[in-house]
Amino acid sequence: MKTTLRAVGSGVVGLGVFCVLLFAPACTFAYWQGWIFLAVFTVSTWVPTIYLMRTNPAALQRRLRAGPRAETRPVQKAVMAVSFASLASTMAFSALDHRFGWSAVPAPVSLIGDALVGIGIAGAMLVIVQNSYAAATVTVEAGQSLACTGLYGVVRHPMYAADIVMMVGIPLALDSYWGLLLVIPGVVALVIRILDEEKLLTAELPGYREYAQRVRYRLLPHVW
Repeated sequence: MKTTLRAVGSGVVGLGVFCVLLFAPACTFAYWQGWIFLAVFTVSTWVPTIYLMRTNPAALQRRLRAGPRAETRPVQKAVMAVSFASLASTMAFSALDHRFGWSAVPAPVSLIGDALVGIGIAGAMLVIVQNSYAAATVTVEAGQSLACTGLYGVVRHPMYAADIVMMVGIPLALDSYWGLLLVIPGVVALVIRILDEEKLLTAELPGYREYAQRVRYRLLPHVW
């Protein structure tokens, strides 16, 4: 019950913050791109959240422990601060772009952006289903097993790959091409997060070194 209440509370607060980040800079509620984005984001997060509530509350609890303060490694605290700032600034700037018309994204492209947001969130949730130890913080728990099948057989960090898909989709969904520039700091932060996380995993998770030799790519096959 406590986990459920935390999930509901987090979802309500998050939705409120998103509304402020979108409609205050846009200076209007007549922003259909913002409303569709909120609908896609809400449905894409709550459907798997309800699924985890019913099937794996421990995995859900790991996902609720998020943010700079939840991290124990200094590098990860800084990385998460940058990641959160990048997400917020991308949304707010994209809404400003819509307001002042700095770039015009055709409606079909905005809808493609919404699809990328949905795919990214769904992909991240699929990772949790395949690996219940996939937490929102960088840590290795006692008794944690190595996930190496499913999406983990394609790249070593499928959740972060899904996050990037979502990040690219957000400015497009919100009617902004210029907002794509603000995705760059978020991607750089993820790369730093991955490099630091792999130091921990190699040192503390049995079998990770051999797994990294077998699955060579971190985010994108044949690239990195």
